[in-house]
Amino acid sequence: MREILLTGSETPKKLENFLKKHFPIGYVRKVFRKKGVRINGRRAESDDLICPGDRIQLYIPFEPDAATAKPGKSQPKIDILFEGDGLLVINKPAGLAVHEGKTVSKQNSVLGILESQYRERGIKPQLVHRLDKDTSGLLLVAKNQKTATELESFFETGKVGKEYLCLVVGRLQTNEGKVDFPLPGRDGRPVRALTRFRVVKQFSEVGLVRVAIETGRLHQIRLHFAKLGHPVVMDDQHGDFGFNKRFRKAYGLKRQFLHAEKLRLNYAGKQREWTAPLAKDLERTLRLLENS
Repeated sequence: MREILLTGSETPKKLENFLKKHFPIGYVRKVFRKKGVRINGRRAESDDLICPGDRIQLYIPFEPDAATAKPGKSQPKIDILFEGDGLLVINKPAGLAVHEGKTVSKQNSVLGILESQYRERGIKPQLVHRLDKDTSGLLLVAKNQKTATELESFFETGKVGKEYLCLVVGRLQTNEGKVDFPLPGRDGRPVRALTRFRVVKQFSEVGLVRVAIETGRLHQIRLHFAKLGHPVVMDDQHGDFGFNKRFRKAYGLKRQFLHAEKLRLNYAGKQREWTAPLAKDLERTLRLLENS
């Protein structure tokens, strides 16, 4: 049995959300499926609320990465743009998932790679927000629980500025505007989602758009532009599949044109801003559009 004592720095949250930040998703699902988790000695459910001072008991042994490791296969390289005492800013490549999933082993995710790199220093990196697997660009990662808690509160209260570049199908009705349309929250119920946009350049069939999101809902940018009838180019889930097929054939792009370009926040008493250069496949696509 493994026991975790929640310190005073922890904020109240659902048990499942807490466990997902400390263990692979597969393990978390397993302990709930086998009813192997308790809070203060009583059997717990995934949506139970935990608070500072609570003791979490895990009765299912956790076996880390060795079970899913593939000998001889090198891990993808992660470009670290900034490292502070409690914070990493990375430029995530497209095609790399941020955490373990049904088809992704932990060792081949951003979190698994960083854990491997920092293990000898006694640091356990923690995710504080997400990017889709096929979205490139800036991602913040905390190096300790104190920073993770602080950054999570920043995201929840809108203190992190996030800007993206995306290519959308067609011509938007206005060159500048906003989409204020509710999207499903963590519990599945509609919650407010606000996306601001400005057209940077219009091509014949697509437009390059700079986007700022004031909320961080799942697939927010992709869903909002799909709602407008101008989906993100090459979005294979919410996009225009016929258009995507033609676009891929013409320009060779194999993933959604969405890039997290800028992040702004007040860190360690200073206002900071980071920028990630446009990924090479997206840059190539723009060059071809310019010359077509």
